[in-house]
Amino acid sequence: MTTSSQDADTVESDTVESGAVESGAEHSSGKRILLAKPRGYCAGVDRAVDTVERALETYGPPVYVRKEIVHNHHVVQTLRDRGVIFVEDTSEVPEGSLVVFSAHGVSPAVHEEASKRGLRTIDATCPLVTKVHKEVNRFARKDYDILLIGHEGHEEVEGTSGEAPDRVQLVDKPDDVDDVEVRDPSKVVWLSQTTLSVDETMERVHQLQERYPDMQAPPSDDICYATSNRQVAVKAMAAECDLVLVVGSQNSSNSKRLVEVALQAGASTSYLVDYASEIDESWLDGVDTVGVTSGASVPDALVFQVLDYLQEQGWGEVEEVTTANEKVSFALPRELRKDLPENSSGSSVR
Repeated sequence: MTTSSQDADTVESDTVESGAVESGAEHSSGKRILLAKPRGYCAGVDRAVDTVERALETYGPPVYVRKEIVHNHHVVQTLRDRGVIFVEDTSEVPEGSLVVFSAHGVSPAVHEEASKRGLRTIDATCPLVTKVHKEVNRFARKDYDILLIGHEGHEEVEGTSGEAPDRVQLVDKPDDVDDVEVRDPSKVVWLSQTTLSVDETMERVHQLQERYPDMQAPPSDDICYATSNRQVAVKAMAAECDLVLVVGSQNSSNSKRLVEVALQAGASTSYLVDYASEIDESWLDGVDTVGVTSGASVPDALVFQVLDYLQEQGWGEVEEVTTANEKVSFALPRELRKDLPENSSGSSVR
């Protein structure tokens, strides 16, 4: 995906649903692979990784990054090898140094701390996460109670909650719904972490609506377009699969959700792997059709390694199951763009 370098923060175009998904009924009974499309890098991840790469090229190492820039072990290790230093907190960054904030976003308190310590900052927060932050601020100004559906401890949730900690209540598990307390049932809104399962999110919403019938919904979908699209693609092929392999890291929320979605949609088994080398040969016993997809922070090279492995094991036929064509790109952060050469396109080739 190409990342725009123009002045706008975001550049969007339609996500177009494709025609019918290929049916496995017309194929032979031989071993085959169903390859989901869309899969892998989303526009927000592409922008975040590109930001760190361009920062290395422009300013030279070391470049500090607060938390993992995206939740993928391969990406993080590759950047570490190039001179990126990942830290848990801005207090670990030497005063006056450059620090990049990850795609998951940070709270205002983190920005304030960085400013006090004289750090140069580049904010690589995904614009779709920033949108949720702005929604929190808007409803907090209107004195709403905000019910944030998300996973406790996730970096995105911590950053979003930090926008208005006295107004936001986290709803993670079903039992959390019973613990919610609001001041005025007519002034309640739900928002969500961008990388959740759509189905899981709506389960929580329906639970909350039973308690608060007047609860408002977000002005627009909070679930990231890419998260939703990847789940739809998995649903389209899962019922035909004896096994679905999801390429992604264990700390990637959207990758873990793909495993859950595959199983719920009819796949016999599903596993999450970072690399092809992690595939257990026993998983392939008695398997004819293998589905393959990847989380939104996974380079396609890792998917191709899985395909190569499967083909070595006898799965030769690969069918791409396309449910959407994504045409979304985000501009690089302004703090970085101002220092790029005038003739730079602001993009990198992967």
